[in-house]
Amino acid sequence: MSEEFKRLTTPLNNDTVADLKAGDKVLITGVIYSARDAAHKRLVDMMAKNEQLPIEIEGQIIYFMGPAPAKPGQAIGSAGPTTSYRMDAYSPTLVAAGLKGMIGKGARSAEVVDSMKKYCAVYLAATGGAGALISKSIKKAEVVAFDDLGAEAVRRLEVEDFPCTVAQDCHGNNLYEMGVAEYRRD
Repeated sequence: MSEEFKRLTTPLNNDTVADLKAGDKVLITGVIYSARDAAHKRLVDMMAKNEQLPIEIEGQIIYFMGPAPAKPGQAIGSAGPTTSYRMDAYSPTLVAAGLKGMIGKGARSAEVVDSMKKYCAVYLAATGGAGALISKSIKKAEVVAFDDLGAEAVRRLEVEDFPCTVAQDCHGNNLYEMGVAEYRRD
């Protein structure tokens, strides 16, 4: 596992994603989107109907997060990660459509991991409980779809040095399993 940060600029491509390994620490700069399970369901339903999506999926990263209201002078309120398994039913469809990264907390299902390996995508972990600190990396936030969902609306986030750790890479390596193996007593 690397001790230095790798710098990522969005959108991502296959070469960049393939270079990431479970345990790598990354800093993301560019545009990412936030969406939770209700928004994911709508996106997948729109895809099933061949409707135009409100965001470009190809090469993008979706952060599983519902922010707190912004205080005066801030782009966004506390912006901590949501537990990712809630998006597992929808993630394989979005990954097959070109989504290259997902940010959340907690492990992913075998189906999501299989789709990440097949389509070259990565799952990044943000630190749970650090939402106020993470929000400092978000320079601009605007709702771009499903405003009626409130905190779960899709937001376009302009981020600078957004900190994450590669939890599961496109090669099938899983930081959660690696960590358990490293500290397991025989």
